Amino acid sequence: MKKLFLYTGFLVIVFAISKPVAAQCDGDGLAQACVGKMQDGFTYLKSFKIDGQGGAKNKVEYSYVFSKDTQYFLNICSSAGDGTDGIVVTMYDSNRQMVSTNFMNGKFYPGIVYPCNATGIYYITFTFQDSKSHCGGSVLGFKR
Repeated sequence: MKKLFLYTGFLVIVFAISKPVAAQCDGDGLAQACVGKMQDGFTYLKSFKIDGQGGAKNKVEYSYVFSKDTQYFLNICSSAGDGTDGIVVTMYDSNRQMVSTNFMNGKFYPGIVYPCNATGIYYITFTFQDSKSHCGGSVLGFKR
C-alpha cells in the first residue's frame, strides 16, 4: 500500500511539473536586428525588448527623455520578418497625450519618425493587435 501511495504521489508531481513550456521571446535578438534597419542619418540610442509573454501581457511600456528640436526614429522588428506581427507602438508625451503611432487607417508601419518640439519624458507603449507571437524588438534613434 505504501508503494502504491508513493508511486501515485510521484506521478502527480511529474504531471504537475511537466506542463508545456512556451517558447522564449528573443526580444534582445530582434532588437539587434532592428539596428541594421534604422533609417539613414539616425544615430542609435537604445533598444527595447517587446515581450508580451505569449499573450499574458497586453502592453509593454518604456519611458525615455526626448529633447526639443530633435527628430526620433523608432522601428519594430518581429519574428514575422519584415512585418510588425500586429505590434502597435504608440508614443505619448509627459501628459500622456498620444503624439505618434505606427498603426493608422488600418495599416501597420514598421516604424515612426517623431519630430520632438518639447523636452520631457515620453512614454513608448507596445500593444498587440492580432499578434501571434507577442514578441519583438525595437530600436530608438535620433538626429538633429
